[in-house]
Amino acid sequence: MPALQTLLLFVATAVAEIVGCYLPWLWLKKGGSVWLLLPAAFSLGLFAWLLTLHPQAAGRTYAAYGGVYIGVALLWLWLVDGIRPTLWDGVGATVALAGMAIIMFAPRSA
Repeated sequence: MPALQTLLLFVATAVAEIVGCYLPWLWLKKGGSVWLLLPAAFSLGLFAWLLTLHPQAAGRTYAAYGGVYIGVALLWLWLVDGIRPTLWDGVGATVALAGMAIIMFAPRSA
């Protein structure tokens, strides 16, 4: 799978997971409607399905996904929560994304 396609799939996966967790958070912490749990459940199902689309072994996919999740979560912090990430948030996300790239794209013997 090409690198850009892999990254975009990871981003879509992260958004699905974050939405699936954010909606119950809104219900529990912010007094949102219990009906938020229905799209949350759908979003978490979508998250699990998206992870299966990666051709790598599951463990490698989950490990690499974590790096992308960190970056997307910080974007969520900024765009949805309205809190601008710090320089150190950016440094941490860069390190995590570098780790993801090493895990996913390093040469492997057959």
